[in-house]
Amino acid sequence: MQKVNETLNASVHHEQTGALWHLSDLFLQHVPFDNEQLIFCCIGTDRSTGDALGPLTGSFLSNFHSFPFEVIGTLENPLHAINLASTLEEIQQRPTAPFVIAIDACLGNEKNIGQIVVQEGPLFPGKAVKKELPPIGDISIKGIVNVGGFMEMLVLQNTRLNVTYSMSNKIARALLLSWQRHLLKKKYDGDDNTDYSNARQQIGYSNFR
Repeated sequence: MQKVNETLNASVHHEQTGALWHLSDLFLQHVPFDNEQLIFCCIGTDRSTGDALGPLTGSFLSNFHSFPFEVIGTLENPLHAINLASTLEEIQQRPTAPFVIAIDACLGNEKNIGQIVVQEGPLFPGKAVKKELPPIGDISIKGIVNVGGFMEMLVLQNTRLNVTYSMSNKIARALLLSWQRHLLKKKYDGDDNTDYSNARQQIGYSNFR
């Protein structure tokens, strides 16, 4: 959990028209799906409605049978302040260095609540609530769930679960959609007689609305 005050360039509001497709565009630009060592680290706790965005996203991703990548952090097994450092150490000790996508809730300005932000570089979990935790991630995905700046712990605990649930659901489904679009593009790139322009129809985009 961290605070976001900067101008939001690579972001999509979870309720805007076509949010899933626009989010999948951002993920295709930032996530190297060809890397077999991708790990999605979904940070947060199920004990706070505002801070549950990460584990909710992780649970959604884990339930997608067609999503082939490792997911750490779910409602059942959260990735939080207690186990974050040890988990990051284990990841760093693997024989092949993985590419980590870190997902977490954050606080921001009132006008930005509901925005899903995609950025290069790591997350700094716990920053908004004054916790000293190690940075994590090569790419960060942040969902702005509420207003920061005052009594952050109480704000998180009183965030509407519907907001957190909806945002995490959109993030997970958009990641799945971007993975499917990536596979479809690879298929078309290998066939000079095919056309990628009808990708929405090919993957049944209506199912993702």
